Amino acid sequence: MSFRDSLLDNFAGDLEYHPRRGALYLVLAVAAFCRFNLPPADTRFTAASLVFAFGAITLFIKGLFLCRKSSEGIGLTETDLNKLSSRKNLPSIPNLAAQIVQDFGAGPLLLWPFLRMGKDVDAPGSAATEIQVLITGFVLFGFGWIIRHATKASTVSE
Repeated sequence: MSFRDSLLDNFAGDLEYHPRRGALYLVLAVAAFCRFNLPPADTRFTAASLVFAFGAITLFIKGLFLCRKSSEGIGLTETDLNKLSSRKNLPSIPNLAAQIVQDFGAGPLLLWPFLRMGKDVDAPGSAATEIQVLITGFVLFGFGWIIRHATKASTVSE
């Protein structure tokens, strides 16, 4: 498998229609956004709160993709449609939890440049907050990736 295929499988390989997983992602996105939105205003823009806000955005987007029906069966014959209807099995619980952590970490990892858009760039500590958000996103994404591949390898070898 090439590096490009590996990245595509890692980011979008599990975007099949799974309404239960989509609902779980949407509930987790709302919970993460509440963690950002409910604290007092003076503590809302700390590094931890921003990680939860960016993680909520990615979980919400992925939840929407998991809840949508695709048009992959349009124009197929009945036999081709029966072959297509055999969906892949859901991964194990540890693999799903690792995927959620990885998707949550992708938010701060990918969205940290937007921190400069609503803040005073010259304020003391703004660069430190950006770096903390970036590092936290990288650690969460890496942790989810390592756990996901460790659980996938253990299920294949059985």
